[in-house]
Amino acid sequence: MLSKAQIKYIQSLQHKKYRQKSGQFIAEGDKIVPELLSEGVPVQEIYATDAWISVHEQLLATAPNVRITAVDATILKQLSALTTPNQAIALLNIPAPPTETLYKGVVTLVLETIQDPGNLGTIIRIADWFGIRQVVCSPDCVDAYNPKTIQATMGSIARVRIVESEILPLLEKAGVPSFAATLHGTNIVEFSRITEGIILIGNESRGLSENVITASTHRITIPRLGGAESLNAGIAAGIICGRLLI
Repeated sequence: MLSKAQIKYIQSLQHKKYRQKSGQFIAEGDKIVPELLSEGVPVQEIYATDAWISVHEQLLATAPNVRITAVDATILKQLSALTTPNQAIALLNIPAPPTETLYKGVVTLVLETIQDPGNLGTIIRIADWFGIRQVVCSPDCVDAYNPKTIQATMGSIARVRIVESEILPLLEKAGVPSFAATLHGTNIVEFSRITEGIILIGNESRGLSENVITASTHRITIPRLGGAESLNAGIAAGIICGRLLI
């Protein structure tokens, strides 16, 4: 049984300032929690229904250091950031920032001012799909450890490293080609498959800043055949990755 203080603490992790203060975040979902365990992510605690614990008994046996607390649906609803709670919530430590970020020999997704947690989570999932192991977020992006972001990754947060960095210094030091997604660039079909470089995706409504576009080595565009004004940032990232990485 959880105390009121424990419930309040877990609820507090729905807010960025408390995640930053504690260095912890929550991940919830009947798919996400088992995937985190399967990938060997160091889960600290799990709060789940008896039924969920019973179904995943063998998997839980492979993670003996994880503290498991059985809770009923009423408590889960209090803990959850979702309208319809899942059967399990995991408590994890936010990974320490990397001491060094490498860009040579790999493809990196770099995001500027992404504001919607669902978009960010979707882009992390896209990165995982295409084998991109590193996503860099500008400091003004939505928090990657927002519960809605974690939910939208569908477990891909276990395999994709998230780095926070200012973009202009990164482009100056990376030493690899960079591809800025814009409305008025070179058609992406004109580019060959890349094995290293930086793909830049901008804010949902404003796109990339002019400074970032100017600093990039290539401006790329998904050709528009219809009348839509723009594409969702996640959809654009998926189309670009599908063209440049396959």
